[in-house]
Amino acid sequence: MITMDITLVIQIVNMFVLMFLLNAIIYKPVRKILRDRATKFQEMQDDVAKLQDNARRRQEEVDKKMMLASGKAKEALDSARAGAQAAGDEKLSAIKAEADAEKNKQLAEVKIQIVTAGKDLQANLDGFATAMASKILGRSF
Repeated sequence: MITMDITLVIQIVNMFVLMFLLNAIIYKPVRKILRDRATKFQEMQDDVAKLQDNARRRQEEVDKKMMLASGKAKEALDSARAGAQAAGDEKLSAIKAEADAEKNKQLAEVKIQIVTAGKDLQANLDGFATAMASKILGRSF
């Protein structure tokens, strides 16, 4: 059973002293460490957010520069391709003109040869006709 004497008062005083000492020695430093830790953690999160934002902006800059460089390279490639196409077309037209000129020259030579052969045949036609008739008929004319 519980008796009410001086020891109860001593125990109550002892409990208050113990609570005061525990609060001063253990709880306050632990709470201060936890507050400092939470503050440091928040600062680190802020730093991480800043670094991520900085990295994102730099990546965007790099992407823009890459797109510009890619566009310039494509323009250079297209202009080089167009220049090569123009040079090829020019060379092809020159070769075609040369081939047409050679063809016309050879056609003129062939026409001259045909006309010459026709004149020679016409001139020798009487002799051939008599020779053929004599061979076919078997007598001379």
